[in-house]
Amino acid sequence: MLYLAQVHKNDFSDQYQLRLLARQESENFWLTISDRDSVALAMETLIILGKGNTTSNNLLVLVKLSPTGEIETIEDATDWVINLVEIYLSTGITPEFLKQEAVKMENWQQSLTLQNQDLARRSLELEARREQIEALEEKYQNYDLHN
Repeated sequence: MLYLAQVHKNDFSDQYQLRLLARQESENFWLTISDRDSVALAMETLIILGKGNTTSNNLLVLVKLSPTGEIETIEDATDWVINLVEIYLSTGITPEFLKQEAVKMENWQQSLTLQNQDLARRSLELEARREQIEALEEKYQNYDLHN
């Protein structure tokens, strides 16, 4: 599974370790990981980079963990973060904007549903009127035949 993590140096052990910040659930959906989740995960699998690692403290990285919690790949997340900024933040797409768009879509859907119900009602009324007219025409024709 792919994670966004921050590198921290553990002063006690003099080793670098990863603090997991978010995990990828699907291609465009990530969930943040609370400190409590991160601690629980770290207790299950120690995510230690080792003493010989020359990485920078507080560096953001993308790390792929195996199902057993072992590091499969690790890479600097700078390009990934810049890509997110270019795609989402430079166009004004914010969480608030997306919420507003979702509300608009919900309102449009409700409006279309009401319009559809109104059209269905009108169609039934027209069908009833057509049947009434046919009945009157038949009654008129029968009246003309008898007179």
